[in-house]
Amino acid sequence: MTSQLNDDALDLIFLKARTHNSWLPRPVEDELLRRVYDLCKWGPTSANSSPMRIVFVRSADAKARLRPALGAGNLDKTMKAPVTAIIAYDSLFYEHLPRLFPHNLDAINWFKGPKKMEVAEVTAFRNGTLQGAYFIIAARALGLDCGAMSGFDNAKVDAAFFPDGRYKSNFLCNLAYGDSSQLFPRSPRFDFAEACKIV
Repeated sequence: MTSQLNDDALDLIFLKARTHNSWLPRPVEDELLRRVYDLCKWGPTSANSSPMRIVFVRSADAKARLRPALGAGNLDKTMKAPVTAIIAYDSLFYEHLPRLFPHNLDAINWFKGPKKMEVAEVTAFRNGTLQGAYFIIAARALGLDCGAMSGFDNAKVDAAFFPDGRYKSNFLCNLAYGDSSQLFPRSPRFDFAEACKIV
């Protein structure tokens, strides 16, 4: 694969994309949410572990369940967002490795068992977070704006949406069409020389 994205695509995904806190009154269709997932699922994870799980919070009932977990600074913008994605990870992701990583049927044993719980947890969290980043890029690529955030009580989210304890919430991402008139000036980033070294 030697081609590169053009400037318009790079603007859409990175250079002009912004984190949004205010939303236009425009619905987000279920089919678009499916397209976002069907795009982001192709990003690489270690041993194709694919631990990310998503709950798309849209209904009034689901919003009411999410509300008590939100920090004060995230409450209003999340309640007004047409969709909030709970980006979570499956702590027992390795049970699916015989299907997802079939060319090495021993891979399940890299993570399974009481002495390997820490390795499994780190792998699930790291790769679930990586998939969450793919999710944001995919959503932007398909025309949606994102407002990813911490600032919530993970235990309350997990109790409300993942009561069996298998899935663990990682971060939240409001998802819709942002109101650009409400954006504040873009914050700076580190230059290459400040953040990188070639050795």
